Amino acid sequence: MAYFEHEGCTLHYEEYGRGEPLLLVHGLGSSAQDWEKQIPDLAARYRLIIPDVRGHGRSDKPRERYSIKGFTADLVALIEHLNLGPAHYVGLSMGGMIGFQLAVDQPQLLKSLCIVNSAPEVKVRSANDYWQWFKRWSLARVLSLATIGKALGARLFPKPEQAELRQKMAERWAKNDKRAYLASFDAIVGWGVQERLGRITCPTLVVSADRDYTPVAVKEAYVRLLPDARLVVIEDSRHATPLDQPQRFNQTLLEFITTVDTTTQDH
Repeated sequence: MAYFEHEGCTLHYEEYGRGEPLLLVHGLGSSAQDWEKQIPDLAARYRLIIPDVRGHGRSDKPRERYSIKGFTADLVALIEHLNLGPAHYVGLSMGGMIGFQLAVDQPQLLKSLCIVNSAPEVKVRSANDYWQWFKRWSLARVLSLATIGKALGARLFPKPEQAELRQKMAERWAKNDKRAYLASFDAIVGWGVQERLGRITCPTLVVSADRDYTPVAVKEAYVRLLPDARLVVIEDSRHATPLDQPQRFNQTLLEFITTVDTTTQDH
């Protein structure tokens, strides 16, 4: 367990293993804990750095407006604090958005980018978009986090054999700070860097669950805008792919970053 300060905020991160640095960044309402099924496989070959994003987990939850740019600035500070140089980056959902922001603003800090069940923008365009967003926004304000956690657990892990994952999801979600959760939710809506994707120079792997909230077609469309990217679809998976298909996910990720490392050494 380690901490560092950035702009008056104390941020928590965990570190495992040795080797080339590999950052794992969680999604909205989650924390470093949700990468537990990745740590043994990845730490055997890489130096894992797993932060809790501002407002989440064991990091401070300042009473202020949050933004994807702000979350990204925290990460840049962590990279500098640990003197990492270019690192491999894996981001799930909101962590993927932070990854996109980092890759367009500071491409020199990334060796590779892996985006999991995410997108380079969250824009409310149609009446249906607005309605979906308003519904989630209202529910997040009205319901307790324990209730939301239970509902999410049931939606993400619907199979009988996933009872333990459902339980964990409900318990972890309930521990969120509601105000920080809502501020993070607000940080996502309206954010986007899609028009700047051409600036991302590092090799990029986009991982999509076949049953993610956003259809695979959406990912196919933005993969075409990235200079050096490919898409892998993981079957029988929902939004939390690293938890519901850990072996497939870990193997796909390791093959990708090992190839990147080998290619870089050859040059």
